[in-house]
Amino acid sequence: MNVALLSLIGFLSGSVPYALLLGRWRLKRDIRGIGDGNPGATNVLRSGGFGLFLAAALLDAFKGAIPVGIAYWALDLRGWGLVPVALAPLLGHAFSPWLGGHGGKAVATTFGIWAGLTGPEGPIVIGLLLGTWFWALAPSGWALGAAFICFLFHLLNYRPDHVFLAIWLGNGVLLAWKYRQDLATRPRLRVERVAPWLRR
Repeated sequence: MNVALLSLIGFLSGSVPYALLLGRWRLKRDIRGIGDGNPGATNVLRSGGFGLFLAAALLDAFKGAIPVGIAYWALDLRGWGLVPVALAPLLGHAFSPWLGGHGGKAVATTFGIWAGLTGPEGPIVIGLLLGTWFWALAPSGWALGAAFICFLFHLLNYRPDHVFLAIWLGNGVLLAWKYRQDLATRPRLRVERVAPWLRR
């Protein structure tokens, strides 16, 4: 199976707006009408509770993990052809043709593609880093950026593969674009949380 076809399959998989569909099915509402207007799992959490949010987040992750995992592990795709295949679900989610080229911020799908590439390693590392930086830094875009830069150092230490680094770069550029409004503001250390730890 060639790279173009695998990329198309990944893009189409990523383009399915599961969070929006769950909102319409279970909540009988368009989740884009609340919060930040994003058709992603976070707005499901804001309006539908943790269980529905978990379902939406998992679906958004799986739509990246499954096509990338099949390409990497089952079809043994290696080399530079892996880059567009890995990034395709992210692009499908962020610029879904079913939503007129709009889409979510691709955080859950980021977890998914790295699960497809590394198994549990990538999602665990990213999750721990995100938890730490979201606790310490605001707004969200800066916390995510700091976590993703730290993930780069993890890759450089444990998976110094040029292909993986190229995927990281493409993933990072996409996340920066989706969080560009946050990144246009000055980052703020959550002093009320961090200061007690610094005094220890």
